Amino acid sequence: MKEKKITNCPVCGEKLVITEYHCDNCGTTIRGRFELDEIMRLSPDQLFFLKIFIKNRGNLSEVQKELNISYPTAKNRLEDIVRSMGYEVVEDEREETVKILEKLEAGELNPGEALEMLKKIKRKK
Repeated sequence: MKEKKITNCPVCGEKLVITEYHCDNCGTTIRGRFELDEIMRLSPDQLFFLKIFIKNRGNLSEVQKELNISYPTAKNRLEDIVRSMGYEVVEDEREETVKILEKLEAGELNPGEALEMLKKIKRKK
């Protein structure tokens, strides 16, 4: 029976380092310090999501349907994976605009503040 991978220490929670590889066929053993690739450090839930994402060729709408979750939840899970792998999540212009408009609608911003923030987004282009 194949064991599931363990990426974090069950005692302290820190990341584990592989120190030995062994070939069952010829008996060769290689010892050293081998770091796990970013993908191998993902949690089982993140790996499952990533498999579904790849199966659906990167179409988040299909992922959300298959997993029966909302589109924003699917997007947040993908962004969590991106962050876990050490990459920066970059918001696109549309998302930033929607957030500003939502804050304006909720009364968290006045129209002048919202307009200034929207102008900054346009200048980034």
